[in-house]
Amino acid sequence: MDASLPALTRMPSPQYVMSAEGRRLATYSWGDEDAPTVLCVHGFASSCRDNWVNTGWVRDLTRAGYRVLGVDQLGHGASDKPHVADEYAMDQLVEDLVIVLDTYLVDQVRYVGYSLGARVGWQVAVQAPHRVTRAVLGGIPDGRPLARLQLDQVRAFAEHGTPVEDRVTQNYLTLASRVGGNDLLSLVALAEGMALGDADPDPADPPRQPVLFATGSEDAILAQSRVLAEATPAGRFVELPGRHHFNAPGSRDFRRAALEFLAETQ
Repeated sequence: MDASLPALTRMPSPQYVMSAEGRRLATYSWGDEDAPTVLCVHGFASSCRDNWVNTGWVRDLTRAGYRVLGVDQLGHGASDKPHVADEYAMDQLVEDLVIVLDTYLVDQVRYVGYSLGARVGWQVAVQAPHRVTRAVLGGIPDGRPLARLQLDQVRAFAEHGTPVEDRVTQNYLTLASRVGGNDLLSLVALAEGMALGDADPDPADPPRQPVLFATGSEDAILAQSRVLAEATPAGRFVELPGRHHFNAPGSRDFRRAALEFLAETQ
């Protein structure tokens, strides 16, 4: 590691923010507090470290002059991991991020989210439009884990060690197992909680801010992502060559396109 870049590549100690339900949300900050803020929100079974630090996003965003505010969503990373599905409904996940911004006294942000983080970001942009000036949404609409996970198989594996047969579910478990501290039962509760409301992005009610959609060329949701981009008045789309859903956050093409988009003023 380059000794001149430790502040850009290392994880600071988490600063905890309390959710409306009294749960601890781990947050992290890099860069000058007076600089424009980018809020980075990770995907399902991932974490701030996994999605944004290890892949170079924090390094590149900070080099570009941004303050980066990261968060471990409920059920992930160093945040609390309840096993109660009700606490993971979309409105609660949106409220968590608004509370984080309020706690840090940040009025507006540029938003960067992937998968689950992109799905929540879409909703933050719709429900609290004054808080998000523009957004980068990667791997959306796959922010609804319930749609692709075989939850009965995950629960049986977590509780009894029963082998998982579904390939997509196996891929998610592989992702979950490589991210330290994941609790499979909390991830099952999250997936169940996402089904409690309207968990899919609504093309009839898109964000009005500029939004960059980015999805891997090998991702099964590529066509759906294009549909959402086309439905968004100020939306545009970038396809990430050779990337699938699980490795797209590490794409240099993704980071480059996002940085160019975030720097725009119109």
